[in-house]
Amino acid sequence: MFESCRYITNLYKMGSTNSTLLKIPNVEVLMQETGFSPAHIIRLHDRFKALDKEGRGHLCPQDFGAIKELAMNPIGDRIIGAFFSPGKEMVDFHTFVKILAHFRPVDKDRPKEPNSPELINSRSNKLKFAFQLYDQDKDGKISRDELLKVLRAMLGMQVTEEQLESIADRTIQEADLDRDDAISFEEFRKSLEKVNIDHKMSIRFLR
Repeated sequence: MFESCRYITNLYKMGSTNSTLLKIPNVEVLMQETGFSPAHIIRLHDRFKALDKEGRGHLCPQDFGAIKELAMNPIGDRIIGAFFSPGKEMVDFHTFVKILAHFRPVDKDRPKEPNSPELINSRSNKLKFAFQLYDQDKDGKISRDELLKVLRAMLGMQVTEEQLESIADRTIQEADLDRDDAISFEEFRKSLEKVNIDHKMSIRFLR
């Protein structure tokens, strides 16, 4: 009830801009799930339309090449891939916003509504999203080979292959608590307990 009242109040305060929000199906639910404000939703809607140059109502993988924040990211192709379900080459606005919500900073002071679902940008969901960027075969574990591929993308020519392999071996040795030569999600989560995940997962145009 409180969320609905706040949503209606926000629309009233925004005046003419509410026409954009009213054109978006189930926008209230989208705001509740992602934590984005009306102003953020409108900004993302404008960005979505700018990327959708042909006005198709959806984006294809190549459309994301225009997002310089992703184009400059060494694992940008993996992030772009996360927008698309297996076998699908299109993403609608709602999915676009939900994926981007993983990169929104956590609202530490925002009160949690009773029985409300966990926000997409919670620390737990951010870690799950980051984990899947490594776990490309979706078997629930990060193998040495998967870790090496990410290290090669991120470090490139800065270090030798021997150094990359040493980093991968040391990382797995430190995180692999059950000694199965791979990193499970729980091991991944535990290894990042002291890491500021908001700082690591951010996209400038969400600020």
